[in-house]
Amino acid sequence: MQVKSYTAGSVGEVEIDEQPFHDKRDRNQVLYRTLKDAIVMVLNNQRQGNASTRGRSEVRGTNAKPYRQKHTGRARAGDRKSPIWRGGGTVFGPKPRDFAYHMPTKQRRVALRSALLGKLNDGEVVIADFGEFQAPSAKSARKILSDLGSPRRALVVLTDRNEAVWKSFRNFPGVTVRPAVDLCAHDVVAGGTVIAERAAMDALAQRVGRATSEAAQ
Repeated sequence: MQVKSYTAGSVGEVEIDEQPFHDKRDRNQVLYRTLKDAIVMVLNNQRQGNASTRGRSEVRGTNAKPYRQKHTGRARAGDRKSPIWRGGGTVFGPKPRDFAYHMPTKQRRVALRSALLGKLNDGEVVIADFGEFQAPSAKSARKILSDLGSPRRALVVLTDRNEAVWKSFRNFPGVTVRPAVDLCAHDVVAGGTVIAERAAMDALAQRVGRATSEAAQ
C-alpha cells in the first residue's frame, strides 16, 4: 500500500506492507464493535469516580418529628432529613467508585489492529523521519505539520521514547506523542492523522499482526 511520507522537508509516497493489519476473515474489515469496546474501556478507566451524595443518615439535622403524627391535616413525617423534604437526603445517589476494567489482551490487540487498518484505508498515515530532532525545536515541528497540511489533530508515533521530539510537539494543540509500545486503539482513533516513524510502524506490525504462518494460510 502507498502512504504519504515526509523526509527532510519533502512530502512523497512510500510503500508499506499492510498485510499484518488485515483481519483473517476479511482483509479490509474494520471490527467496529471491538474498536468501540476498547475506546469505552479507556474512557471508563479515565473517570475519577469521586461523585458523592449524602443519604438521609448522613444529612445534618435533628431526628425529632417536625409535628405530631395525627390530626394535622398533613402527611406523616418522621424527620426533616427525609428524601421528600427539601434539604433531605438523596435516594440511590452516586458514591465514590472505581469505573476501571480491562479487556482481554488479545481483544485490545485486535482493536488496535482495526484502528490502524481504518487509518490506512482512509489515507491518514504518514511515514516520517525525525532524525533532525537532536534537540527540542518547535520551529521544526511546526514546519512538519505545515508541510503535511496543518492537520487539526495529529498523532506522532515514535519507535522509542524521544524527549526531543516530545518537547517539540507537546505545546501544539491537538497533537499527541506516543511511543509504539504504549499506543492503544483510543489514541489512534482520537489522534487524527498518524505521523509515524518507519521503525514504529514495523514494531506495530509485529505487535498486532498475525503470525507469519497464520497469515500464509
